[in-house]
Amino acid sequence: MSEFYPKIRQKIRNNLSQIAAVILMFLFMFFYLYNHIVYTIQSGEGGVKYLRFFGGTVVDKVYPEGIHFVFPWDQLFIYNVRIQQVAHEFDVLTKSGLKVRLSISIRYSPEYKLLGILHQKVGMDYVHTIVIPEVESVLRVLVGTMEAEEVYKTEKSIYENALNQAVERVAQRFVNVDVVIIKKIDMPDSVEKAIREKIEQKHIAEAHIFRIEREKLEAERRRIEAEGMKAYNDILASSLSGDVLQWMGINATLELSKSDNSKVVIIGNPKDGLPIIGAIPMDGDIGKLKQVKSPTEKKQNPVSPENKAETPTSKIPQPAEKTGEKTGNAALPEAKKESSQK
Repeated sequence: MSEFYPKIRQKIRNNLSQIAAVILMFLFMFFYLYNHIVYTIQSGEGGVKYLRFFGGTVVDKVYPEGIHFVFPWDQLFIYNVRIQQVAHEFDVLTKSGLKVRLSISIRYSPEYKLLGILHQKVGMDYVHTIVIPEVESVLRVLVGTMEAEEVYKTEKSIYENALNQAVERVAQRFVNVDVVIIKKIDMPDSVEKAIREKIEQKHIAEAHIFRIEREKLEAERRRIEAEGMKAYNDILASSLSGDVLQWMGINATLELSKSDNSKVVIIGNPKDGLPIIGAIPMDGDIGKLKQVKSPTEKKQNPVSPENKAETPTSKIPQPAEKTGEKTGNAALPEAKKESSQK
């Protein structure tokens, strides 16, 4: 045993150059074939292995995320298994032969457990092989049965039913289609303008019909309101008899009599009439009434600063307050004398 290790060391020393060459060759081949030996499957991806000498595509196993080592002569195909979206534009013909351009968007994802079969039957370019052609075929058939105006006016449910057929067809090819969105429909400018004008005129006509119906309903509402007012007035007129009016007048008279102001009661109305109650102006009130000048009197005697300077003081009339007070005080004793004589 003690002689074994020295012999190995001796052989290594004798063949050191050959061993170094083999190691370098191995490292060179490893780094050269690194991409064919080491595969990294990222998040949201799945791998399908192809065995060159042992049966071809492995359809019963999908390689998950992580690092995987394979022989250089084998191959690992990596698929994106996330939900993806592809946009597509194509031209279709209507029933009358008019060219219409559709812009669609398809949201899809491959069936994870069936990646091996998808790779074997369809391939990695399955989007342009089965997804887009199937959807495009269904829309071509649908639009081909319509006129140009119907393409604009067709209800959403019709498109959805047609696209559901496309989804079912694609699902049979191991791909899940979540939704197909029709983003835009382009037509020749002249045709599009004519269709828009026709639709606009149609809506204007419907608006006029709506206004007429609204006015009819408004007239009916006013007629019903007038009938209600007439019935109300008839009932009110029949209920307001003479006794009721007299009772209301008595209540109003009682309310006026409760006031603290001085009043004059005039009795002499007809038999069924009510007394008239009014306020008596006192001495101070008469003076205040005479102090107030009417607007016409103020306009007839305007006194400007220049005229005021030229007017002698002897010609200035006495204030209306004093004259009013004198006349008021003189008139009151005469009224008292007449009342005492009576």
